[in-house]
Amino acid sequence: MIELTHITKEYGKRKSLNDVTFTFEKGKVYGILGPNGSGKSTIMKMMAGLVYPSKGIVKVGEKKADRKIASNLAFLASEGMLYPSFKIDQMIDFFHSQYSDFSMEKAEELLVFMELDRHQKVSQLSKGQQGRLKLLLVLSRQTDVLLLDEPFMGLDPMVRDTIVKGLVSFIDYGKQTVIITTHEITEIEPVLEEAIVLEKGQIRAHCNVEEIREEQGLSILEWLKSTFKQEDVS
Repeated sequence: MIELTHITKEYGKRKSLNDVTFTFEKGKVYGILGPNGSGKSTIMKMMAGLVYPSKGIVKVGEKKADRKIASNLAFLASEGMLYPSFKIDQMIDFFHSQYSDFSMEKAEELLVFMELDRHQKVSQLSKGQQGRLKLLLVLSRQTDVLLLDEPFMGLDPMVRDTIVKGLVSFIDYGKQTVIITTHEITEIEPVLEEAIVLEKGQIRAHCNVEEIREEQGLSILEWLKSTFKQEDVS
């Protein structure tokens, strides 16, 4: 479980997050949706212990989120994370050396699933291959929390489809709490159980994806369009 209690993050006079309170329940898959500048990446970095709130408290389990919390969760950053001079198998070995919960067996399965060549250098990988490698490294960790910040950024539809299939196949449903920020709403919908909409640093809406489908007959994108103006969901 992750608890955000009256979280505010200020950068000078600008508030990236403004008095956000929310509880992410254990074992569910959440999507954080919203336009650029809504605070999606800030909230993810805060839960990963990389950014500290100006006000409020972030707890992962019973622990206050700080840089040591990395041992309790896996974070896929939208930028960075890979070392260009490493080969793929060196990246895998590096993560294995850093995290006691890293499963080499799972990494081997994902290596085949993601169609990656262990001997290829990171600097020679396409954006799509880099995206698949980052997901491999995160999903190979046997941790209670997975934070995926814009895992589809800059990737073509075929690669996005592979990543979604990877999530479906390798997430431990009911045990792992998975939180995903993305603009690719249609692609990620089959994975989601809950959807949260951030706008101007505040939670504007929250829904159970299955209930929206069954009770209103709407997809998440249709629900967003019916709830907000068109420009809010671009």
